[in-house]
Amino acid sequence: MLDAHYLGYFDCFNRQEFYEAHDVLEELWLADKYGPTGDFYKGLIQLAGAFVHLQKERLRPAAALFKLARTNLSKYPSSYEQLDLSEVLQLIECWLGWLEAENFSRNPLRAQPAPKLTVAH
Repeated sequence: MLDAHYLGYFDCFNRQEFYEAHDVLEELWLADKYGPTGDFYKGLIQLAGAFVHLQKERLRPAAALFKLARTNLSKYPSSYEQLDLSEVLQLIECWLGWLEAENFSRNPLRAQPAPKLTVAH
């Protein structure tokens, strides 16, 4: 059974409540900061944080967090904690690509549908 905080992250993320998604997962991350899932939770928090930056029109800080999230999530198998990480990493590459293609002059969150993440229950 998946933790309610973990599930809450996806619920908030998919409603574009990225700050709340980051916030709800922080409790799990703090409890396992140096444990086996610490970097996984950190990567998901950074992913949500990247979208918080996009919501606030901070495009370069968003890119920096996308890269940190990619680094942390890449340490795990393609399917982890019932999440398809290969799909999440592909999402990161797309959003990072859109930012870099426009040389940080256009916010892809204004032009693209908001991302959704699916966890298998």
